[in-house]
Amino acid sequence: MGNRFLSAIRKRSFLTALLGGLLVLGALSGCDMSGHQSTIVTEGPVARHQLHLFYLTLGVSIFIFLTVGSVLAYAQIKFRSRKDQEGADDPPPQTHGHPLVEMGLIVISGLLLVIIAIPTVRGIWYTSDTPDRENALEIKVTGYQWWFKFEYPQLGFATANELVIPSDRPIHIELRTLDVIHSFWVPKLAGKVDLIPNRANHMWLQADHEGYYWGQCAEFCGESHANMKFRLVSLEPAEFQAWAERQAGDARSVSDQPVAATWEDLNPKIEFAAMTEDAPPGALSSLEGWRQAQVPTAAEDTALINRGRALFRDKTCLMCHEIKGHGAPGITGPTLTHFGSRTTLAAGLLDNTDENLAHWLRDPDSVKPGNIMYRDGYVINNIQLTEDDIQALVAYLHSLK
Repeated sequence: MGNRFLSAIRKRSFLTALLGGLLVLGALSGCDMSGHQSTIVTEGPVARHQLHLFYLTLGVSIFIFLTVGSVLAYAQIKFRSRKDQEGADDPPPQTHGHPLVEMGLIVISGLLLVIIAIPTVRGIWYTSDTPDRENALEIKVTGYQWWFKFEYPQLGFATANELVIPSDRPIHIELRTLDVIHSFWVPKLAGKVDLIPNRANHMWLQADHEGYYWGQCAEFCGESHANMKFRLVSLEPAEFQAWAERQAGDARSVSDQPVAATWEDLNPKIEFAAMTEDAPPGALSSLEGWRQAQVPTAAEDTALINRGRALFRDKTCLMCHEIKGHGAPGITGPTLTHFGSRTTLAAGLLDNTDENLAHWLRDPDSVKPGNIMYRDGYVINNIQLTEDDIQALVAYLHSLK
């Protein structure tokens, strides 16, 4: 009776495993692996190297799975209980194993481990050592709850939540955090590296061509961890240089008259490469949308913008946020010097539109629960904003190109 019961369990386990495998294959067949944060579609040497290592490990794992599964299936079929055989309920002869088989399994397992280990060690060295270090662009990334600060020490400015780099050039990134552990991750360009308190860490990445990429904090860091996103924009070297020169300057004032309708018109000497992305036309979170965001609005309400600038001062926003050239020295929050030229707000969570910015100013805690702007700003300083105040602040912040 006991042997029949065990035989039934083996048959059911085999059928369950087979059905589960078919269901997994069916689910994977419908997966789209080309999304914004795909690790399969790589556009940089670091991510490509890591993908090749993944494929190698996956291949070895599939080989082990198929080998073990085949032996298991063979054993279950060959030694299954048959009603027409004498002594069908008796277990098959038991042995302690074959020494040659056991040694062979140990040797094969060791070889498979070596096949994975050698490329893995080489990959660690490759992803840790920035090539052409002297000519690489250095960027310091600092993680906060819940946003990223990006400093360009060689160029003399800082920005937040949107990292802009030149394409086809190594980028050496120093990673720091001022609170808890965070993780810096741009899936299409490089794997995850942690930002750890009281520990210096670094990585490097490089983009093959211009593009617009999604990034994410990949280490749980508190209530709004899932809302800690950022963008990375890769530009041709000449276009990057034009952007960097503007970022190093003061924030734009409304007295500055718009001089062009498009980013290309602002930089007539740059030969722009053909677009390589497939984002919908006019999408803000795209390379074309980013370029258009750099351009001042053609029709601006100067009085409304000036009122927003006064409100920014009167509501003590300048205590946390820096706006160079506008008398706002704040250092605890993201710099807003060129906020209007960004495509996202709330650390990459929302597109930087008038409606989204108004929603953020109206109730930041509903957008990103637990954020310091609400907790240490709105609550402690009892900040109250009317709808007219919000519209004025939106106009002012979006004028900062």
